[in-house]
Amino acid sequence: MLKVGVDIGGTKIAGGVVDASGTIVEKLRVDTPGDTGALADAVVDMVQHLRAHHDVAAVGIAAAGFVDRDRATVIHAPNIAWRNEPLKAVLEARIGVPVSIENDANAAGWGEFRFGAGRGVTDMVMLTMGTGVGGAIVLGGELFRGGHGIAAELGHMRFTRDGLPCGCGQNGCLEQYASGRALQRQANEIADAGGIGAALAALRAEKGTISGPAISRLVLAGDAGATEALRRVATALGEACGGIQAVLDPQLYVIGGGVAQLGDDLLGPVRLAYETVLPGYGDRPVATFAIAQLGNDAGLIGVADLAVAVPARVEV
Repeated sequence: MLKVGVDIGGTKIAGGVVDASGTIVEKLRVDTPGDTGALADAVVDMVQHLRAHHDVAAVGIAAAGFVDRDRATVIHAPNIAWRNEPLKAVLEARIGVPVSIENDANAAGWGEFRFGAGRGVTDMVMLTMGTGVGGAIVLGGELFRGGHGIAAELGHMRFTRDGLPCGCGQNGCLEQYASGRALQRQANEIADAGGIGAALAALRAEKGTISGPAISRLVLAGDAGATEALRRVATALGEACGGIQAVLDPQLYVIGGGVAQLGDDLLGPVRLAYETVLPGYGDRPVATFAIAQLGNDAGLIGVADLAVAVPARVEV
């Protein structure tokens, strides 16, 4: 059975035909329009183009935001002007096949669980370190969405009381300390302080601010300042994972996003911080950590796999 997955990002829309094994048969990519009407048009055009070449049974749409438990309505989207948007009904009326809506981080986590780093486990947490921190939870082989459909917003756990302001309106959220943006902030602070940040300070003087790719290059080169910036961010993530372990007890944490490209340079301090805060460490089973395998295709693949070909009956 072939399905279409569409992953709506802040700058691009990626869509593809995905088979039952998680293989992308055909893939398209277009820029994300700024207007919601034009965005819907772009999604419909993409899906119709893909359907013209393939027998598609269902369509899954992944987007950042709160999606209700029926996978039909976008309750709130941070970067798109959707508020209680009945996106499923809007798109189904124009596309002509069943449509399912899913949070983008959930979709990526499910893709990794089914076809990537999570294969072989039943309980998994994925944390995506991008501009913010996305989260997905799989328990007993099922995607956990919560009572209202908007669970697993792990980036918005309160990490530090009276901490840094977050775009969600609160303060001290995890994503302010464990994201790609947090890594840049730490690197710039180390540069400004001097000392071990000589290479960072030179970049800051030249560029005004230090980019994520530049930090990654310095980490891989063994630079002390960049390595310290990464350690601070990884420590925050590992400490959060220790707290999550006490509640959910997953077998595996999958780390994705741009920062995850640093591999073991990231996972080493993450594991250390996790072990440091884990209740009962030394006398209990511990989780393993892995880097995501599907890259930017995880959301597209995951949301296609989650798409329901026949409208599901909602149990009350």
